[in-house]
Amino acid sequence: MKNITDSFLSLGYWPSAGSFGFNTDILATNPINLSVVLGVLIFFGKGVYRKQRILKTIRNSEELREGAIEQLEKARDRLRKVEMEADRFRVNGYSEIEREKLNLINSIYTTLEQLENYKNETIRFEQQRVINQVRQRVFQQALQGALGTLNSCLNNELHLRTISANIGMFGTMKEIK
Repeated sequence: MKNITDSFLSLGYWPSAGSFGFNTDILATNPINLSVVLGVLIFFGKGVYRKQRILKTIRNSEELREGAIEQLEKARDRLRKVEMEADRFRVNGYSEIEREKLNLINSIYTTLEQLENYKNETIRFEQQRVINQVRQRVFQQALQGALGTLNSCLNNELHLRTISANIGMFGTMKEIK
């Protein structure tokens, strides 16, 4: 094994531990150099990539924030419009309610007046009807009383004279006409 190690050292692949020098073997030094360069790039590149990612996230957040602020302003404008519309409806609604209330009161007042008039007409009609009934009864009672008096007071002779007088009056009334 010592021969293999000595052969590597003699060929110039591995420098001796005690000295510093350049390795001119491209195949042996390239992977080492590449790994060192990649390690350095990855170590320092992570920070740059992380910063870029953070900056990109911040920019996206700013854009989202601006969009959210714009949407908030639009929503506030819509809210103001809706509130104004609601106030207008509320005012119009209250006005409409007051108008309807007054119309209803006027309608009820008119209906009450009509009912009062109907009541008064009905009372007058009933009074007139009762008065007519009383008149008829009084007339019938008076007529019955008169007939009763006449029948009790009249005898045949007085009865014949009354008939003759009435026939005479009837005849003169015919002549007058």
